[in-house]
This record gives sequence, structure tokens and C-alpha cells, in this order.
Amino acid sequence: MSTSTGDTPAGGTTPAELRAAAADFTWLLNRFATETAGVVDAIAVSSDGLLIAVSELREHADSERLAAIVSGITSLAAGASGNYGLGGLNKVIIDLEGGHVLVSAIGSGAVLGVVTDKEAKLGNIAYEMTLFANRAGAALSPNSCSN
Repeated sequence: MSTSTGDTPAGGTTPAELRAAAADFTWLLNRFATETAGVVDAIAVSSDGLLIAVSELREHADSERLAAIVSGITSLAAGASGNYGLGGLNKVIIDLEGGHVLVSAIGSGAVLGVVTDKEAKLGNIAYEMTLFANRAGAALSPNSCSN
């Protein structure tokens, strides 16, 4: 019979491994936000609207509001998908007078929310979001910490 010391959660991942994975994920998000032309802000949000990571481009206080916006957009997209049988979320692009808001699935029930300026090249942003999703999806996978 084995006993738990409380150092390892049921999934077999230690707190230190979780912290390292979170740091890697945050680094990936900051790299995406700072190296992608036109990005004003970027966050990762769980399917229930909780912040996973925040880029360092803006004040953290704005991130809670952006998380709520991204969560709402995700919910609306899921409603449209359910009503018309369109499948899972890929990307949502909102074109506004002063810029754009983009939302993209990044795996494991998480989404990436990005705010851009008006001059941003949406094709480039969407491509970089896809690359980020591929990199970050592995970091978000529960199995990535236990390997």
C-alpha cells in the first residue's frame, strides 16, 4: 500500500513540474505577443473563462476584462456551431474600426485571445496564432508534464 505525501497530485505531476510548464507557456505567449507585428495584447483563457496566461504588453488589470470578452466570443461561437453543426472552434475574427479581436482554439479546452491594431496583417496574425497553438497545445496537454 502506498501513501501520498501531498507533493504529487493525482495526475503524477509535481508542483515544480507544473510551475515549469506554466513558465514555458507564459514565455511562449510573451514571445508570440512581442514578435508578431500588430499585436496589442494576447491572453490564454480556459474554456470556463479563467486566465491561463497574460502577455506583458499591457496592464494585468485589463486582462480580466479581455478574458471575459474572449470567453463570451467562444461561447457565441459554440452556440453557432451547435445550431448549425459547424464543428469545433478554429478562429473568430472581429473587425472593428480601430483594430481586430481574434480568438483561436489552442487545445485542451483553452483559447488564445489576441487584440491587434488596425494595420495588422490578419493573414500573418492567423498564421502565427496557428504556430502558437501547435507549440502551446503540447504545453497545455496533461501528459506533457508527466513525460
